[in-house]
Amino acid sequence: MLSAYNPVPTLAVKDLDAARKFYEDTLGLTPSEESMPDGVMYTAGSGQVFVYPSAYAGTNKATAVSFDVPTEKFDEEISALRGKVDFQTFDLPGATWEDGVARNDEMRSVWFADPDGNILNITVRL
Repeated sequence: MLSAYNPVPTLAVKDLDAARKFYEDTLGLTPSEESMPDGVMYTAGSGQVFVYPSAYAGTNKATAVSFDVPTEKFDEEISALRGKVDFQTFDLPGATWEDGVARNDEMRSVWFADPDGNILNITVRL
């Protein structure tokens, strides 16, 4: 069944050129398949993220993609994004917030949006 295959998060965007600037320049992702007819496939760790233009861009109000990072890299990744994205805060039962970072006994996380409102997350599990 499907449990044997890798899922590919798929993100709808309004402007593919603006999205590429964000995903490549801000997040540092590298396109893995330039020849995609209607979008760009990025490799991230052992997975992939597909970004494509759609009239439905920005309609998802939940987390679309999460990046799990190792403990020793979390602060470095967050520092690299500070000033480039706006970290979001919200009611998260059991978590405390400090400078845009949520923390509880199990994780530290930040959430932010791409230019089309797709919500991305970076998490380290404690």
